[in-house]
Amino acid sequence: MDKKKLLEALKKAKEDSKKRNFNQKVDLIVNLRDLDLKKPEHQVEFFLKLQHDKGKNSRVCALVSPELASKAKSACDNVVVVDDFEKYAKDKKLSKKLCNDYDFFIAQSNIMPKVAATFGRTFGPRGKMPNPKAGCVVTEKTDLNNLSEDLRKTIKVSAKTSLIVQLMVGNEKMDENQVVDNAYNAYDQLIHHLPNEKHNIKSIFLKLTMGKPVRVL
Repeated sequence: MDKKKLLEALKKAKEDSKKRNFNQKVDLIVNLRDLDLKKPEHQVEFFLKLQHDKGKNSRVCALVSPELASKAKSACDNVVVVDDFEKYAKDKKLSKKLCNDYDFFIAQSNIMPKVAATFGRTFGPRGKMPNPKAGCVVTEKTDLNNLSEDLRKTIKVSAKTSLIVQLMVGNEKMDENQVVDNAYNAYDQLIHHLPNEKHNIKSIFLKLTMGKPVRVL
């Protein structure tokens, strides 16, 4: 797959889509083949950092001890200190609201047991637990500003129950070349997580939120 085909598909997807009163996202859809998802080694799950912003303002919340709170407040959209965990443990609705309001949660490594005990039942099923693979388990030495900026370009790639991956790679108002860069970057990283790389790719599409998928490959 080359960037020229991605650009052609993106232009067609935008041309074929009716004007909406909101900024539509652009999704890369990859259909997989010849994988047995019952086998753990065939399952796909990883985090990737796009080349450009993904066209969505991802919100980041920090779960930290008081000594890291000030540093976290300057880098993240919200901070919950460990002293306040008890009220979330007692109020499931409050925990669910927190889970729904933020895209990524980062947590201080030395309080991870308390994070798991307080938020695990709510965050776990939603895939929102702080994940070390995404750099979301931190120490006092972590540069939280850089991490927060990286997370705004980070997407989770997962194919554990069905042979399809759908990823947001931009929006219709972004520079088209940036969207193409993101889509190609996502594809390139995905194939390196597949046992037979590009041979496990069945088809590729680009799609606007309310538009029809346009085939790339």
